[in-house]
Amino acid sequence: MAHYRAPDPKREQFRRYLEKAGVVDSLTSVLVSLYEQPEKPNNALEFVMEHLNSGGQTSADADALQQEVIDLRQRCARLAEENKDLKSRLQHYEPEDGATAD
Repeated sequence: MAHYRAPDPKREQFRRYLEKAGVVDSLTSVLVSLYEQPEKPNNALEFVMEHLNSGGQTSADADALQQEVIDLRQRCARLAEENKDLKSRLQHYEPEDGATAD
């Protein structure tokens, strides 16, 4: 006959912490994904690590983020060029020593 023992308070607190942080859901999701793979990967640990590192992002999410990075880099380059041009044009109107006319 098995004896029921009360759960360890520290263990229960840690379990609630993991649930609140979303760790339990993430691990469950990755393990279900592994279970549902028609062909099991040779390295299950690598599969789990890769899927945990993805943070739940889909390929479309990653593609959208990569495109956003490209767009922002292009915008930054345009703004830097515009800034350079404006500074150059400003030099025509201000003396180089920084003195202002009174």
